[in-house]
Amino acid sequence: MVRTQPQSKRTRRPELEFPPGFLWGTSTSSHQVEGWNRQNDWWAFEQKKGNIRDGTKSLAACDHFNRFAEDFDLAHSLHQNAHRLSLEWSRLEPREGHWDDAAFDHYRQVLEALHQRGMTPLVTLHHFTNPTWLTRHQGWETTRVVEAFSRYTERCVEAFGDLVEYWCTINEPMIYVVMGYFLKQWPPAVIRPDLGFRVAANMLRAHACAYEIIHETAKQRPKVGLAHHIRLFDPANPTSPLDINAARIQDYFLNGLITSALRYSTLFPPLGFFEHLPCSSMPMDYFGVNYYTRDLVAFDLTQTETLCGRNFPAPGAELQMFGWESYPEGLYRICMEAKAYGVPIIITENGIPDNTDRQRPRFLEQHLTALHRAIAEGSPVIGYFHWSLLDNFEWAEGFEPRFGLIGVDYATQERTVKASARIYAEICRRNGLS
Repeated sequence: MVRTQPQSKRTRRPELEFPPGFLWGTSTSSHQVEGWNRQNDWWAFEQKKGNIRDGTKSLAACDHFNRFAEDFDLAHSLHQNAHRLSLEWSRLEPREGHWDDAAFDHYRQVLEALHQRGMTPLVTLHHFTNPTWLTRHQGWETTRVVEAFSRYTERCVEAFGDLVEYWCTINEPMIYVVMGYFLKQWPPAVIRPDLGFRVAANMLRAHACAYEIIHETAKQRPKVGLAHHIRLFDPANPTSPLDINAARIQDYFLNGLITSALRYSTLFPPLGFFEHLPCSSMPMDYFGVNYYTRDLVAFDLTQTETLCGRNFPAPGAELQMFGWESYPEGLYRICMEAKAYGVPIIITENGIPDNTDRQRPRFLEQHLTALHRAIAEGSPVIGYFHWSLLDNFEWAEGFEPRFGLIGVDYATQERTVKASARIYAEICRRNGLS
């Protein structure tokens, strides 16, 4: 059953039109929505008391594994013409070297369901979760993973290449590293920066290999990128050299290590000593941007976890759950800076945890206005995927934060189309804001 929240009356304003063929969609990831992914490291992590903030476990999640057609019907009815999803590696290869034909058949049905609704798939190969057999071999901490991920990529492209034009190899490498190896909040939950940098380097090597494999194997001309989380860091005092350097250091480690590696096909310290990535050219056909917020940074020697920078939102700014600052100007800044990469840009994630759906309409309109401004000034943005289609399991936060345009009652699996979803639907339908 699907319920619809009443629409609020909106004030009309001049149309901000997006380019023809613009991709309008939402994003999901397998473990967060499918349910019963028992053979990956996150399932194991959830079983240990205290690892999930609200005490929940993913369990059935949104039951999207069984309800994907219903959910795609909703997305299509809301005028979305694209959808970003991830394949669950642990379903497709539950044991090393053993491929599950039923899982491949399932994901083929999922992709065909999108095509039947006129929706373009953007497929992510790795969205934070690893098969448990891989973690027994130290996961991404050894170069052996590059071969394993390459084999997995080739098998997926052989199976789905005729249905997929846009491939995303890896989602948010540095978030994976920071949360798992610096902050100890995600698997493997250790404080080992040395291993974290090794993991990031292996993810970039794996991405470069996957980029080559997809181009060699795909049945149609593919477009390959990765989704990079960019969090802006601005000096709290823009005239203070100490604050400026503190912000620059955080920016380099969270943002610059990945962008420089992609742009120059090279691993820079501390990821590598100018090692060239295993690819014949710059390994991205598009640049995927995940953007949520920014921080002001003040130099503070006591803040060793954040590289001697104390982070906080701008005074007086609108705050979201988790204390995040709503800063739409950041999306404009990122897109303008990314023009230099010389490839199309796709906003692969942008969203807000909003359990009342009161902030999300304004968030959407303000961020899409900023995005339109960037496009009008020459930034080659070709698509926007809001996070998320559904309320879902938000990793270590559990089920409490609500990011979805469509609400989910986890007890009954009833879907509720929120007011913000209707607003976004009108934007998608008009290919612009009014």
